[in-house]
Amino acid sequence: MKLFRHFDLNLLRVFVTLMQERHVTRAALKLHLSQPAISHALKRLREGLDDPLFVRIEQGMQPTPRAEALLPTVVQALALLEQGLAPPASFAPATSARHFTLATTDYFEEVMYPLFLSRLLGQAPGLSFSIELITPDALDEGLKSRQVDMVVGLDSRVELPTGVVSTPWLDEEWVCLAAADNVQVGASLTLGDFAALAHVELADISGLGLGPIDGCLRAHGLSRRVISRNLNYIAAARVVALTGAIMTLPRHMAERFIALLPVRLVEAPPELGALTLTLIQHELYAREPATAWLFDELRAFAISQTASGWPDSCP
Repeated sequence: MKLFRHFDLNLLRVFVTLMQERHVTRAALKLHLSQPAISHALKRLREGLDDPLFVRIEQGMQPTPRAEALLPTVVQALALLEQGLAPPASFAPATSARHFTLATTDYFEEVMYPLFLSRLLGQAPGLSFSIELITPDALDEGLKSRQVDMVVGLDSRVELPTGVVSTPWLDEEWVCLAAADNVQVGASLTLGDFAALAHVELADISGLGLGPIDGCLRAHGLSRRVISRNLNYIAAARVVALTGAIMTLPRHMAERFIALLPVRLVEAPPELGALTLTLIQHELYAREPATAWLFDELRAFAISQTASGWPDSCP
């Protein structure tokens, strides 16, 4: 053990090459080193192993019994090191049966996931997915233990645990929905008018705390009255269609409901800003080939949808 702590593993490559070539000059040429460098390495090997290892003969160098005995072990050790230090095999989506678990929002699941999955299965038919709710546990222990591969679509303003990597993924615009016959709400809203109206919102079953809308109102000394907290967007939109309340949601989600329900779009107060959605991974696994491939596919999909004006979104 004491020897190993001070032993230069690069010397083992010199040893194996000398065993193959049985000649210092030929070993130097093969390793692209100078002859003095090989001679110095051999001196260090002899001192470290307390054995001459090679003796000069007329045809070159003859290995000692100790050198002969060492060769299989050294060759095997170098092969194991090379195998262990090699980069991981690339991900082959066309033949993979990998199962991915995504923790995500209603927005991604409704607006993007069906089309994304259909396109993905075109090049990777053996893949499968599970969709889970974004929770504090999913963001922390779920990502750390690989029970969750990626968190998709979380607001960039949410505070994250240590050890995770958040990447901006997609920018969305906040809009409001109002009933088609709601004459109390115009085509756009000031922040004061917005705060004065009754609201429908999604219940915070994620446990991630104050959302961006209430945070904005609080920063301006305002608050709102929420008359209904619903578990999903469609139920909330139905409440809006039958009451004088409004709801605030990403534009492309809101557009889904125009053709389904008697509701209309209303421009949200500019103070609400934009909604930046993210892709979140644990830094331990961000370079794992399958996860890296999925990350790239999600980014490419978002870019393609943005560039094309979302023409391929499911109705």
